Amino acid sequence: MLAEALNFAATYALSDRRHGSEINSSVRLWARARRCASDWAPHEENTRAFILDAAKDLRQRRTAVVLGSGLLRDLPINTLAATFDTVVLVDLVHLASVRFGLALARRRNVRLIERDLSGYDQLAAGEEPEPLAFLRQVPYLDLVVSANLLSQIGRGVKRRLATEPAGSMPEDALSRLIRAHIDGLAQLPCRTCLITDITFSVIDRTGHLHETADLLHGVSAPEPKARWQWPVAPLGEESRDYRIVHEVIAV
Repeated sequence: MLAEALNFAATYALSDRRHGSEINSSVRLWARARRCASDWAPHEENTRAFILDAAKDLRQRRTAVVLGSGLLRDLPINTLAATFDTVVLVDLVHLASVRFGLALARRRNVRLIERDLSGYDQLAAGEEPEPLAFLRQVPYLDLVVSANLLSQIGRGVKRRLATEPAGSMPEDALSRLIRAHIDGLAQLPCRTCLITDITFSVIDRTGHLHETADLLHGVSAPEPKARWQWPVAPLGEESRDYRIVHEVIAV
């Protein structure tokens, strides 16, 4: 608990004060990742391997952008930093633990940007959401990775919609913002890589499925090149009797 409190306090001091709840969520994720390290290891390795495979035959390696860089556990950050001129990590918050790790590794060609990637504010203003339009201003862009971010956008948007007055947002806001992210990646003039969890399942000790949910809220994902299971909450993490497993696809 002390480590979590210190990470929160240090991150809060370095971040936009409006993002206190997001910092708290990121710190909780950081703590869970440490507790579940062995269970999460295959998912993290699959993610890193897919990103490296997406980048291996690029003719130029000038700038790589990672959307949803998170804890960096599932990113081949050392290889990206060693092979690209510049690596840009974009997320709503960057934990102090992440900043410290990068500073310790002296990754001077890694840049951090704090940015809301949901497109929510554009849609709320009556505009067509283009959450990835800012990437058009990034020079010499050769690779863009969306790393286990899309379902998190959905969760964040769902929470925000719950606080809005009835009728203030379009009824299809959630699906439109998820679709805007997928379309935005498809429209970029460079190599792109989408890795996202698409379903949530609650399974008991006997393997019986008790609940499942669509994390993309009805939006069809592109045809994947790979898929795997991510035990987000193994037995004992949230319950002694149930585990939570996400299905992940990579495009």
